[in-house]
Amino acid sequence: MTDKTALVLVDIQNDYFEGGLWPLHNMDTAAANAARLLVKARVAGRIVIHVRHEGGETAPFFRPNSVGAQIHDAVAPLPEEVVVLKHRPNSFHETDLLEHLQAAKITEVQIAGAMAQMCIDATARAAKDFGFEVSVVADACAAKAVDWNGVSVPAPAVMASFMAALSGTYARVIKTDEAA
Repeated sequence: MTDKTALVLVDIQNDYFEGGLWPLHNMDTAAANAARLLVKARVAGRIVIHVRHEGGETAPFFRPNSVGAQIHDAVAPLPEEVVVLKHRPNSFHETDLLEHLQAAKITEVQIAGAMAQMCIDATARAAKDFGFEVSVVADACAAKAVDWNGVSVPAPAVMASFMAALSGTYARVIKTDEAA
């Protein structure tokens, strides 16, 4: 980590928790680890950017102006921290995330949040494509089980597959305890 590292927390929102419209496997653990990262970043004086996803009125989750679309209290932003609103998995797509990072002269991003197989994957790959050094904090991320072509893939296997695909080429995949 350098003094030009930003923490980017992606979609740690109420609908992903138990009782929400789209609960993820181990979201409580991921959020607790993300909260630890957030404390470290704040103490170090690093830039913190919260990314919040909203779907449309008929979306299965993250509906506009709903409690489910709000950032979870575990990682609630401070007034001076940037909150980026997005409508697609890639946190850079049609948002001002890149501008915030460039304005702060950030060279490295540390990414945590949800879902590993969608927004974390898309955001990490885009960050690398934009020239940032990327760390994905795997135990501060959560995934959802999926079904494809008659095959059910449990959330831990989804997580492992996406972290393995990101590791090395697109990101350094680490654990919370390894994050500076």
